[in-house]
Amino acid sequence: MNNRSLVAASLITAGAVSMSASAAWVAGWSMSTAVAAATTGTNYTYGAADLGEATAGTSLSGFHAAAATTWSSPAGNGSTYSLSSNNWTTGDYYQVSLSTTGYADPITISFDQTRSSTGPATFAVLMSVDGGASFSTVLASYAVVQAGLAGTGTTSWNTVTNQPTAFTTTVSGLSTAAGQASVIFRIQSTVTTASGGTNRVDNINVYSGAVPTPGAIALLGVAGLVGRRRR
Repeated sequence: MNNRSLVAASLITAGAVSMSASAAWVAGWSMSTAVAAATTGTNYTYGAADLGEATAGTSLSGFHAAAATTWSSPAGNGSTYSLSSNNWTTGDYYQVSLSTTGYADPITISFDQTRSSTGPATFAVLMSVDGGASFSTVLASYAVVQAGLAGTGTTSWNTVTNQPTAFTTTVSGLSTAAGQASVIFRIQSTVTTASGGTNRVDNINVYSGAVPTPGAIALLGVAGLVGRRRR
């Protein structure tokens, strides 16, 4: 397909998604860049969102209690990279921060997540609307699927194939997150695991309005990537 056809296809896709999803894409992290090799420490800041309407001032980061934590970027769920880390203890987390000023309720966060055989298997989602002074639990507990494990019906994460349902966690109806200067979401481990166990996230997106279907989320990602290549 030539560039002109590719752009036309992306516009058709974007239009179809807009009509079917009826949602504003506030910010998204497609993990388009790699973590520098041998990055260790308790804290790591991946950086701003690369997709969506309001990427300015956004941030994806992580915190672990163990200073020996290694941060890395193996293959994502249909994307080049993901954000991964080891040395998980209870309370360690990935975190995104953004502003929803000007966006109406409800707010929705969606992300893909997987783990190694010894990585943390249960997490919770927490939210702050006061700059991190306090957090409330918006999803008390959910299980993380080990990609490619026999009986799960999944394959290992790779750069080509997106598996849009088995690994996706969506928390919607977050009315108090709308119209806020500072919203923080934490994806927080509820267990402590072996030091070598890893957990990774990819395709983190925050929306305003009606909740997109899994298929619409995938198409939004494709349309965004095509548009970014053209620019």
